[in-house]
Amino acid sequence: MDNKLKEMARAYHAGAKPGKIEVKPTKPYSTQQDLTLAYSPGVAVPCKDIEADPSAAYDYTAKGNLVAVISNGTAVLGLGDIGAMAGKPVMEGKGLLFKIYAGIDVFDIEVDEKDPQKFIDTVKAIAPTFGGINLEDIKAPECFEIEERLKAELDIPVMHDDQHGTAIISSAGLLNALILAGKKIEDVRIVVNGAGASAFSCTKLYESCGAKRENIVMIDSKGVITSDRADLTEQKRYFATERRDVRTLAEAIVGADVFVGLSRPGVLTQDMIRSMADNPIVFALANPDPEITYEEAMAARKDIIMATGRSDYPNQINNVIGFPYIFRGALDVRAKAINEEMKMAATMAIAALARESVPDEVNTAYGNTTFKFGRDYFIPKPVDPRLIVRVSTAVAKAAIESGVAQKTIEDWEAYEDELLSRLGLMSHLTRRLHEAAKLSSHKIVYAAGENVSTLKAAVEVRNQKLAEPIILGNPNKIKALAAELDLSLEGIEIVNHRSDEEKARRQEYSRQLAKNNWRKGGNVPEAMDQMFDPNYFGMMMVASGDADGMVTGVYSHHSHLANIAKQTVGLEDGVDHFATMHMVTLKNGPLFLADTLINCNLTAEALVDITVMAADKVRCFGVKPVVALVGFSDFGSDDAESTREARKAVAILHEKYPHIMVEGEMRVSMALHADKRDARYPENKIKGHNANVLIFPRLSAANACYQLLREADDAEEVVGPIQMGLRKPVYFTDHDATVADIVNITAMAVHDCSTCLV
Repeated sequence: MDNKLKEMARAYHAGAKPGKIEVKPTKPYSTQQDLTLAYSPGVAVPCKDIEADPSAAYDYTAKGNLVAVISNGTAVLGLGDIGAMAGKPVMEGKGLLFKIYAGIDVFDIEVDEKDPQKFIDTVKAIAPTFGGINLEDIKAPECFEIEERLKAELDIPVMHDDQHGTAIISSAGLLNALILAGKKIEDVRIVVNGAGASAFSCTKLYESCGAKRENIVMIDSKGVITSDRADLTEQKRYFATERRDVRTLAEAIVGADVFVGLSRPGVLTQDMIRSMADNPIVFALANPDPEITYEEAMAARKDIIMATGRSDYPNQINNVIGFPYIFRGALDVRAKAINEEMKMAATMAIAALARESVPDEVNTAYGNTTFKFGRDYFIPKPVDPRLIVRVSTAVAKAAIESGVAQKTIEDWEAYEDELLSRLGLMSHLTRRLHEAAKLSSHKIVYAAGENVSTLKAAVEVRNQKLAEPIILGNPNKIKALAAELDLSLEGIEIVNHRSDEEKARRQEYSRQLAKNNWRKGGNVPEAMDQMFDPNYFGMMMVASGDADGMVTGVYSHHSHLANIAKQTVGLEDGVDHFATMHMVTLKNGPLFLADTLINCNLTAEALVDITVMAADKVRCFGVKPVVALVGFSDFGSDDAESTREARKAVAILHEKYPHIMVEGEMRVSMALHADKRDARYPENKIKGHNANVLIFPRLSAANACYQLLREADDAEEVVGPIQMGLRKPVYFTDHDATVADIVNITAMAVHDCSTCLV
């Protein structure tokens, strides 16, 4: 580690606030009543309930989502026995990973005790605080006794991640590597270099996956572990070989199919790799420097299949792929243990995930690399958003089926929604939108077919079966781009709207467009020219029924697109405006903002139109709309033009649309905090409710607000723009829309409230 990196590390861990984790209150605490409930005398009520029924602790306290990361610092990742205090930064880091990947809260506990019995007693004494215990960085052989005793004597999940986390991830990787090598696990010869906690647990799980013990050779610092050695621990004796023809790594590895290194740098040579069987599998997992460098190993054999413990090379065996989600599943069913069935379920879920197509957000996170199952990708990446659902669900199901769960999950689809919403990976509303879109088949046309994000999104839409994509553009350029991105265009229609083949359709669309707009100066020659614009052509495809919806906006200004949309598909019957809305998913639920793109300075009539359309659209998400017209003043405290128009709009809405819960004008703080608003203005018509739909009188305010929320840490996801008021579903994207944004917008275009989500 160079000096610059050392200084950066010190600055990162020290920072403005030392450390990496903190504790935050989850309940109100601003009033005396809050404190009365939080502590004395109110706290006595749940205390007595828990005394009568200890399981009530899961209902009244954080126990069910709280894990202890406990270490004595005797085997800290690559640093050895540095002591409990010196290991604290690592334990805090583990807590951070639990939180960001699985939404699990952590207390890191550093115990200055090396005696196994005293350490066990300490952990048992504090165990009632926690829903699970993650043992960390405890040296062998003491770690075996500590874990086994705690598992036997506690009724909450206990796992030594150094053992089982590595075992689960490397087993998943091994199963996939064997697929690539064309070999069966029961037939292969495996050499394990290292005989510590990780090595023993990895090899035990390989055996559970089908490896034959007689085909395994384990090596420690003294050489091959043979049954005639007198210095063997119980763990080493389990994998001692009966072979007498091998005493060294160089001898053991000849003809071997698999090498797993859990030892130290530089022990594996190129000649050793060359002596292995065809398609050798090499897992060099010593950290930070592997048993052989990636470059040396790849130079030794062209047919090698390799993994390391490092993030800068392909196929990283990284425990973060497993432990957050294993504990998540275990906690969610209040499991009494993490047993072999749960570990195997996690292994199989991780292995299966790597064989599926990779989401674009994963490719983007790694510099727009295109990952697909093969020698350079057979282990999922830590940023894969599917891990929390696949692994946690598999673990929870295994816990229930194996009888260690104290809580049963009846609705697995709802559970998956809950997992996703914990981290904002995809709000349950968006998930429901996707599922609804899959119920019927629709053709969606994309204007910017030669744009990378648009092309990837169209392929993803096809893969998810959300719609039948039609791409406008030059077929040669689109096919070349797809080849460059390694994307299959099978099932995607490409329309070159400028080609001679489309001349007849351009003429027909021109006549239709001119006919619809002749009272506004429209004419056929002008319309013929406009048909060479993909936005005009695509929207006329929708207007004429050749496509069901359209997604555009990557390149074009929204005001230009709005004008085209009015000329082509037109407005819905009964409305005089159309608008856009963004949904921002916050930790306490969704917030809808309008109008974010189209209308600049809104009159009372426009505000009424937009409010009615927004309320209808929000209902289609299964959310009861509570609408606030917002500004810089409260209920007439200022007489600016925008506030006057807002007040007029509210009066009209109260008279003509009494079924809509709406009030205004008010500041955002009043809209979002019912207690504050109701105390000052008790007569307001949304009393007792926090607003979830904000209508802005100025485009500048709405646009700035949603962009600010998009950049803020509290916003978990921003979806939109959501179109409101057009006769047919033409949706505009933001100019910097990601692939995920375009896919979400496509789902909305497909559905477009023709059928509500509930």
